[in-house]
Amino acid sequence: MAKLTNEEIIASLKEMTIIELNDLVKAIEEEFGVTAAMPTAGVAAPVEEEAAAAGPSEVDVILTEVGQAKVAVIKVVKEVTGKGLVEAKALVDKLPATIKEKVKPEEADEIKKKLMEAGAVVDIK
Repeated sequence: MAKLTNEEIIASLKEMTIIELNDLVKAIEEEFGVTAAMPTAGVAAPVEEEAAAAGPSEVDVILTEVGQAKVAVIKVVKEVTGKGLVEAKALVDKLPATIKEKVKPEEADEIKKKLMEAGAVVDIK
């Protein structure tokens, strides 16, 4: 049997369907006693534990109650989101409303502080 070059192997793989590629991977795993799956049990556990101990890297700021000073809350929402007055009012009118998504916890705390000073009730998730 003639030895195939890397380019020839890659070219033949490009012509295969997903099912054919899956069958090929299974055949290689059986033939050589290996697995294509990445080992995750031993390696990922310490990383996941570190991440859990450090807390989430991104959180959402959710407005749950407006309180007595609705206008003040709308102004803060407008400032924090960069939206116009109408969009900010629409957010405040439909509660619970996500004010900011996927922000750093430090930024979320600052936003929460501003909204609470305006009289709102805020949740960080």
